[in-house]
Amino acid sequence: MTRFTAAVSVSAEPALLVLAHLRWAFVVQRPQHLMTRAARSRPVYYIEEPVFGDWADHWVFAQDPSGVQVCTPHIQVGHSADESQARTARLLEGLVATEDLLHYDLWVYAPMEWPVTVGLTPRLTVYDCMDELANFKGAPPALRGRERQLMARADVVFTGGHRLYEAKASQHANVHPFPSSVDTAHFAQARAPQPDPEDQRDLPRPRLGFAGVIDERLDTALLGALARRRPEWQLVLLGPVVKIDPAELPRAPNLHYLGMKPYAQLPAYFAHWDAALLPFAHNAATEYISPTKTPEYLAAGLSVVSTSIRDVVRPYGEGDMVRIADGVDAFEAACVAALAEAGSALAHERRARADTYLAGLSWDRTWQDMAAELTRAAPALEPLAADD
Repeated sequence: MTRFTAAVSVSAEPALLVLAHLRWAFVVQRPQHLMTRAARSRPVYYIEEPVFGDWADHWVFAQDPSGVQVCTPHIQVGHSADESQARTARLLEGLVATEDLLHYDLWVYAPMEWPVTVGLTPRLTVYDCMDELANFKGAPPALRGRERQLMARADVVFTGGHRLYEAKASQHANVHPFPSSVDTAHFAQARAPQPDPEDQRDLPRPRLGFAGVIDERLDTALLGALARRRPEWQLVLLGPVVKIDPAELPRAPNLHYLGMKPYAQLPAYFAHWDAALLPFAHNAATEYISPTKTPEYLAAGLSVVSTSIRDVVRPYGEGDMVRIADGVDAFEAACVAALAEAGSALAHERRARADTYLAGLSWDRTWQDMAAELTRAAPALEPLAADD
């Protein structure tokens, strides 16, 4: 194993070991936004879940342009789950030793992988709870217990939204809500004229779009009904299909599944939509979500229609930035209203309200506020030696 070339040559901040449940190269979400910013001031090691195969245990490393070190354990197949995690734990201990990480913080997204931290001695342990993962389809029965163990050891707990904060605040003494934020400048590119991406270029208008992971959180029955009722609308979906059978997705000539797109290309797609949708189902997996796409759609200048997801209703629905509707009839009517409002004084007023609200949001600010909480938590621990 060879040492990385550090992206931060001299850092007053301890390194950050990030135990993640999402692949770095997957859809850009909260972990990528936060860790690329963390890497500006400290070394960041993004530890992915293992890949299993017929090989000896080893790491595969990649350095992201942001400086984040993506570390993927490759574990020999054929062992029990407990033994596989023990093997990952040994690799992780070896990584800390090889990188000479005498002082580091542990940032956890994946409670199920908590046992792999057994040999670590972090300065701080942070649990960034971005979703109620135990409510998702196929969640392991042991997940809730692992989360309790993590909460008992965590020095700071962050939540990905206010609804999730309400659920976690009574379980820990130091919990802070940090809902989804936005890179406004990136998505505001959609407001400028630009070429229409090739795979949606020939679709008629109006286009109503969704961008994100297509899984059990999406109300596919609602989408299917909209497509049948409004054959003149083109429903464009960007994103990977995960944990559901693609064969079970509704199909219609005006339903277009264009697959996952690079983050850099999303504004080009949004620039040629007439409205954006958040057609989430009401189920256990959506009870605590704070959709990242809400502020991203608004930054792109789009009219947005959403089902009544708590962290969309408050603040976006209550602030008259997003139309909220449940059920096929109401959702269809809200889409009709959004399309009819385009270009009007009311549309400009709605966009102005959204722009005013978004002016107070940024992933830079979110990371700065999180880092401040880490600083506040650190003095309660043993201070670093002066000559370290």
